Amino acid sequence: MTHNPPVARALQAMGIPHRVFRHTRPITSLEEAAAARGQSPRQIVRSILFRTGKESYVLVLAAGPEQLSWPALRRHLGQSRLTMATPAEVLEVTGYRVGAVGPLGLKTPLPVLVDASVLAQEEISCGSGERGVAVILRVEDLLRALGDYQVVNLR
Repeated sequence: MTHNPPVARALQAMGIPHRVFRHTRPITSLEEAAAARGQSPRQIVRSILFRTGKESYVLVLAAGPEQLSWPALRRHLGQSRLTMATPAEVLEVTGYRVGAVGPLGLKTPLPVLVDASVLAQEEISCGSGERGVAVILRVEDLLRALGDYQVVNLR
């Protein structure tokens, strides 16, 4: 029997419908991941951890391969300076390795910002907490699972 990854376990505990997708070979790009999952690249939601202070962080969910606007993110957060978390910080704060970060089941509770690009999709996939495994679910179900989040335009 195959075990469920952390994000799937969190969704299951909340009674939120989802599917677990296991890649059968290593994935090297967002486009490759989307094709394997039968999705468009814009349906892949990246979970990106930013450091906003010495020991403060925010998790940003963004759809697709496009870059986020750092000035828009700094403005929204009221920060003149922010940086992407290092791989060591990502593991320490989320409990997940870079490439596997999902928005649920985090080691540390974090503020979550959802880029408006995510809302343009009906169904998305996101990190599961394990590399090579994704969770697929409806956007409305992801938002219900998040509970406390802010939607912002970071493009």
